Amino acid sequence: MSENKIFKETIPLWLAVAITVLVSMPFGLWLGKFNFTLWCAFIVWAEYFALGAKPAGLKLILPSFAYAAALTSITLFLVPFFSFLPSLVTPGDLAVSLVLFAGVGFMVYSMRWSKTFQDGSLPFFNGISMGLAIYFSSSYPQIVSGTFAPLWSGVWVILMGCFGALLGVFNVWLTFPKEVK
Repeated sequence: MSENKIFKETIPLWLAVAITVLVSMPFGLWLGKFNFTLWCAFIVWAEYFALGAKPAGLKLILPSFAYAAALTSITLFLVPFFSFLPSLVTPGDLAVSLVLFAGVGFMVYSMRWSKTFQDGSLPFFNGISMGLAIYFSSSYPQIVSGTFAPLWSGVWVILMGCFGALLGVFNVWLTFPKEVK
């Protein structure tokens, strides 16, 4: 018979979260053009807690988030190949809209091929949204420009996702949970 283990935090969660934010801030403030996109990392940190705050959750978070972010960046990379399409209001808007329609449709359809993506639907959809947000807000180091910028922004999204996962693990570790007998 399996018993449920009960844990007590040595440092309360509210303090551990505040310390984790404090520890992460230099990465977002002091690295110049390589400042971390902390809001993306914080979203993945929250996913870690939403999926149980256990290292096993990383098996859902990392592949689901990275796959969706990578496919989003590939989709954005393809937009210029459809620049021949007419514009509706602003230049390129029809190309962006139709390519994203097809790309996101494919991504969501592809979830059926993997139980990990299905169980990790939260990080999967956050991988798409963070891929779009970081690219369209130019919140990545501008060391690659032009055609390959969407791919570089995708790499940055994945790196920030990994950092967020580390923040989640660090945050739980920081509470120094001890089993109560």
